[in-house]
Amino acid sequence: MRAEPTILHVDLDAFFAAVEQRDKPSLRGKPVVVGGVGGRGVVATASYEARAYGVRSAMSTAEARSRCPHAAFLSGRFGAYRETSAAVMAVLRELSPLVEPLSLDEAYVDLAVADLADHSVAGVTAVAQRLKQRVHEATGGLHGSVGVATSKLVAKIASDLEKPDGLVVVPPGTERDLLRPMKVTVIPGVGPATTERLRRTGVHTVADLELLSQDELVRLLGQAHGTGLYRLARAEDDRAVVAEREAKSVSVEGTYDTDLVDRRLLVGLLERQAGQVTDRLRKSRLSGRTVTVKVRLHDFSTHTRSTTLPAPTDDPRVVARLARSLLGEVDTSGGVRLLGVGVSGLADWIQEDLFADLEEASTPDDLDEALTPLPDDAIERVTRGRRWAPGMDVVHAEHGPGWVWGSGRGRVTVRFETAETASGPVKTFSADDPDLSPRPRGRYEQDASETEPLPQPPA
Repeated sequence: MRAEPTILHVDLDAFFAAVEQRDKPSLRGKPVVVGGVGGRGVVATASYEARAYGVRSAMSTAEARSRCPHAAFLSGRFGAYRETSAAVMAVLRELSPLVEPLSLDEAYVDLAVADLADHSVAGVTAVAQRLKQRVHEATGGLHGSVGVATSKLVAKIASDLEKPDGLVVVPPGTERDLLRPMKVTVIPGVGPATTERLRRTGVHTVADLELLSQDELVRLLGQAHGTGLYRLARAEDDRAVVAEREAKSVSVEGTYDTDLVDRRLLVGLLERQAGQVTDRLRKSRLSGRTVTVKVRLHDFSTHTRSTTLPAPTDDPRVVARLARSLLGEVDTSGGVRLLGVGVSGLADWIQEDLFADLEEASTPDDLDEALTPLPDDAIERVTRGRRWAPGMDVVHAEHGPGWVWGSGRGRVTVRFETAETASGPVKTFSADDPDLSPRPRGRYEQDASETEPLPQPPA
């Protein structure tokens, strides 16, 4: 354990929504919800104005609309978020060579290896204040909340205590006093199932948890989880800040507007996803041994099936064939609302000839000849997004740059404004207006060719 508060955690406040408010003057100070905008969408981030109405991440978009119908519901612009995140990470790396990104909007920073003269509470507080100002300037006005402590656990918890735009430095020796009054769910790994088991034993707070012996926790939760929770309840966390976080898996999944029952369509979607996954593997010069299929059925039950190869591959034919076989183990007759393919057990090498037989062989679920071909555009109809997605950046030949307010029934409504202008006028056009087109990305703007999906919170 460290003797000085030299681990800093920064978490950008309501990140996706804050980027949208920055780039869209008419939305500043207004409720904004970013995520899936369809009937089956999920909220990725809500602005603090929307949170006041009870909107939260991982909530269904339908419920969010019922709670806050006057909010702006936007589909998200991954390019703008990634560009803004890169600016923040660059600021963090100016401070310390050891930066561990956790996601686009949060990271750990090791101040012990930074060029600092003073690691005292007062010293790191001054550093954190300057860092917050630099992040604000580099992002065009976004705020980040910062926690500084002697461990990752406490630094992350501290960054959440005074949101938004907060700063909490935890003096060494006070970590357990900070944690004791908090609910046990503040500790990583304490999810609904663990919370319920602890509740049955009368444990509600970290102070309650601290009263249990290690043996009691091991009997209750198992060796690994019980031992880990015993240590974390006492603020014992010696994890180091790691600059490079290796990917553990690569996956692609899609949620569909209607339940899919056509077996041919499901197979076609799996094959496309297998191609997307292996394309990402090849771009990263990786391969993988374990293929996993994820299926969420019409009743919201989620099923995963996996199989492991004797050696890693990046061949789309191999991944697709295994995925099809795994799909056959799930009863999809009631309809599928989500389908995904993932590859894990990653490596940076491939044994080329090992899969030659597998590529050519049929499996019991091989449907190449059993199923009639799909229409050429069947998969496109299911997977394509809206041409004019709410929130996307566009430009009109006469009216200039703006963003899509909404679309439907052959029309698209655009508000003409940018991050550098005042709130702009709203105009409606035909969806096929030749003068309207996606806007190429500049600073803080989206890449019109961006196809990477918006990161989603756990369902």
